[in-house]
Amino acid sequence: MPIATRSAKTTWTDSLAKGRGVIDGESHGIEGVEVTWASRIEDPHGRTSPEELCAAAHSSCFAMALGLKLAEAGLVPQALEVEAAVTLEEVGGVPTITRSKIAARGRVEGLDEAGFSALVAEAALLCPVSRLFAGADVVVDAGLLDA
Repeated sequence: MPIATRSAKTTWTDSLAKGRGVIDGESHGIEGVEVTWASRIEDPHGRTSPEELCAAAHSSCFAMALGLKLAEAGLVPQALEVEAAVTLEEVGGVPTITRSKIAARGRVEGLDEAGFSALVAEAALLCPVSRLFAGADVVVDAGLLDA
């Protein structure tokens, strides 16, 4: 039984090179967001790309998983910063998302670098979006933030 199902719709006009899409999410959290082929491979000019949306999904999901792991350890973060960088490359002549690199940084009282890294590794196994990207190269880099 699903825990949750969310949807988004993209309405596209014209060809790949000249066209543009508009993304609307059912929650209205994302609404009227423009996407183009050029925003994927050139300067985005205020538009998004599937890779940026994947990065947003991965970073937010990972932050939630890390927050859970910290709570299970009885810790409350003063700050967590999770950045995902999603890479699109040509593989066998086809554009392919090949990597999502996570940089997780935190400020957590009473936690050293080794303890933080261990909890980040647990979060990496727990994060549903990391598991979605399991066929890609998911790279995680952990570190504490300065006080």
